Amino acid sequence: MMSNTSLLISNMSALSATQNLTRCERNDDFKYPLYSAVFSLVFVVGLIFNMVAVYIFACTLKVRNETTTYMINLVVSDSLFVLSLPFRIVYFVKKDWIFGSVLCKISVALFYTNMYGSILFLTCISIDRFLAIVHPFRSQTIRTRRNAKLACCAVWVMVLSGGIATGFNLDTTSPKNANASSNYCFENYSKSQWKKELSKVVMFIETVGFILPLLLNVFCSVMVLRTLRNPQTISRGGNLNKAKILRMIIVHILIFCFCFIPYNVNLMFYAMVRSKVLPGCIAEDVVRTIYPIALCIAVTNCCFDPVIYYFTSETIQSSIKRKSTVWYNGTRRFDRLQMDSPQSSPSTAPKNLRALRSTVFNDESTV
Repeated sequence: MMSNTSLLISNMSALSATQNLTRCERNDDFKYPLYSAVFSLVFVVGLIFNMVAVYIFACTLKVRNETTTYMINLVVSDSLFVLSLPFRIVYFVKKDWIFGSVLCKISVALFYTNMYGSILFLTCISIDRFLAIVHPFRSQTIRTRRNAKLACCAVWVMVLSGGIATGFNLDTTSPKNANASSNYCFENYSKSQWKKELSKVVMFIETVGFILPLLLNVFCSVMVLRTLRNPQTISRGGNLNKAKILRMIIVHILIFCFCFIPYNVNLMFYAMVRSKVLPGCIAEDVVRTIYPIALCIAVTNCCFDPVIYYFTSETIQSSIKRKSTVWYNGTRRFDRLQMDSPQSSPSTAPKNLRALRSTVFNDESTV
């Protein structure tokens, strides 16, 4: 009787394990059309916005300071990531990585470099604003272009070493099954890889690249807001515009929270689920459903960063306004010349056009 009971219990346990295993096997193929649509939109919008930003920084922006130094490096990071998106889009459409293992590793490295490079460069901007407003006099020797360049070099060393190590040391490409010739890229890591390497890598990246920068951003923003509430701030600073600074902080924090918190928080839970630290099919279903959505939100940071450029730098705002004014005035003058040209002699028309062109280009050179 006891043996029959033990046998029954063991059979029930095996049946329960089989049911749990079957229940945990979920189909998340919805992510491929989602990725294809979102990444294509991000590629188009991000390419346009970042090319405009490159043009402004390279051609029209004459004044360079610490903040613009961080922004230029952020533009470089975003542009490299945007240029890698077509490979990912083709993969999501075909559901097969056809570009070889090396390009997959480069794509993975660029993703992590952009993600955590953006977080760290935005943190540098937040710290720079904190020093400028909370400690305007004591920070004069710290807030220099040379120190800003050194900070940017340190960020690049950190994100490149981490991104390249992650992309090239992990087995980023794997066959979809033993009998298939198609390959995965940047997904479907083995359970052994999650237990041995990936879970530790994720926790280290999340601590250094997300949690600490998040705390620094919150601390700097709170301290700036406290300083702005102090009645002595205006008399001390003289030309501080509270409304503009408040707008900068709100835009900065909103973009940081919207783009980075969903993905990074879910990634920590995803690592715990895949390494079996957090067991259960419900937990796995939740994190695997949220992961594609959070990833799509995260990649939009390269489209939102130009918004930060505009709201953070008065130099960029004035540059864009002057550029718009120059072209608007040039268009009005050209239209006026066209209306007056039938009344003027043919010999004076080219002189007028040359004078107009000279005026427009002279105006541009002062932007």
